[in-house]
Amino acid sequence: MRRREFIGALGAVATSAWPLVARAQPLGQRRIGFLSISKPDDTFGKAIGGAFAQALAALGWNDGANLKIDWRWYGADAALARRQAAELLAAKPDVLLAGGNPAVEALRRQTQTIPIVFALVSDPVGLGYVESLASPGGNITGFMSYDPPIYTKQMQMLTQIRPAAKTVALLYNPDTAPYAPHMVAAMQAAAKSVGVAVRDAPCHNDAEIEAAITALAQTDGGGLLALGDIFNQMHGDVIAALALKYKVPTVFPTRQMFESGGLIAYIIDVLDPYRRAANYVDRILKGEKLANLPVQAPTKFSLMINLKTARALGVTVTSPLLDNADEVIE
Repeated sequence: MRRREFIGALGAVATSAWPLVARAQPLGQRRIGFLSISKPDDTFGKAIGGAFAQALAALGWNDGANLKIDWRWYGADAALARRQAAELLAAKPDVLLAGGNPAVEALRRQTQTIPIVFALVSDPVGLGYVESLASPGGNITGFMSYDPPIYTKQMQMLTQIRPAAKTVALLYNPDTAPYAPHMVAAMQAAAKSVGVAVRDAPCHNDAEIEAAITALAQTDGGGLLALGDIFNQMHGDVIAALALKYKVPTVFPTRQMFESGGLIAYIIDVLDPYRRAANYVDRILKGEKLANLPVQAPTKFSLMINLKTARALGVTVTSPLLDNADEVIE
């Protein structure tokens, strides 16, 4: 069985790169406004912030020396993101880093001139953030996360178990995943060729998550696909526990969710867009025009399968899917 080296979604991050205290701003400093998903004091947030700061340091930009980073974290609260966006603009940054769709939505309402570099954002063309991937136009560019073909591939994976999934519910929060309707429509269009029915499952809290999974468990051959949404990330333990309780096979978008008890994960290295965004920030600070910086898609994916979960669910993962796995939990 093939085992390629897994690129951990929460890979090791040097703690020295993580800014712990605010420092005075020397004359001549450049300024970055950082607005991102997650929280600064959890594992996910520390990894994101550390990856970004470390990549900037490698390019010669050090927070507290020649650079001032104003750090803001909104967790999965889109309303908080809007308030924090106003705070960041008041500090008159040279560049803005937007982590997640809610951050882009919030920042683009505040400015059409200050460059915005995004990370972990889905459907930037469909949502009007950029004119095209090759020529973004305006003041926004960055690094995408998931798009419809990737989700269609994930959906297809639920047909490669026995018994195969016949109905796949797409779980997300409309407040933090504004791209979801486009993804749902694209997957519904592809569902016939994949051999499944697609069920839209928007949720806002734990009770709605349980209702969606309970309803799915009552169908013949139900499977769950959690979209790459910060709401799902922050409710990963709940989703995984309920999926196991009601014996619903799942495909998860992050390693952390997968390790909570998911069956399958097909994931990107979530730190990579933040590292790559640091490169764009560096180039903008050095005078490069944003028009020369195209939107880029993910380049690294990993497939993970949990056979322990498969046994608990009473399903069998087919050999072709296992043979393509990067990591298998026995």
